[in-house]
Amino acid sequence: MSSITIYHNPRCSKSRQTLALLQERGIEPEVIEYLKTPPTPAELKQTLTALGMQPQELLRTGEDEYKANDLANFKGSNDALIDLMCVHPKLIERPIVINGDKAKVGRPPESVLKIL
Repeated sequence: MSSITIYHNPRCSKSRQTLALLQERGIEPEVIEYLKTPPTPAELKQTLTALGMQPQELLRTGEDEYKANDLANFKGSNDALIDLMCVHPKLIERPIVINGDKAKVGRPPESVLKIL
């Protein structure tokens, strides 16, 4: 099993490009299709720590779930937002590549090379 993991959405071009970039370098990461298998709140907290980001920074603001939950005006705690992101994984920016205690969002895909 690889020590590198990618939270992947095969329908997303950036996610596909990031996975291909890893594979071109001989890396076969553990692929988690996070829309089918969302992270737990604990896993998402750990990922946010590795990214050095706050939950709000990892939100996809163009998603219907963002608007439906009025997240532009969200006043709850980080834990509440993380819970919501795990219930509605479309809200989580993608792809995320994790290597040990380091992580990067693959936007652009080349940004993940910094943690390899």
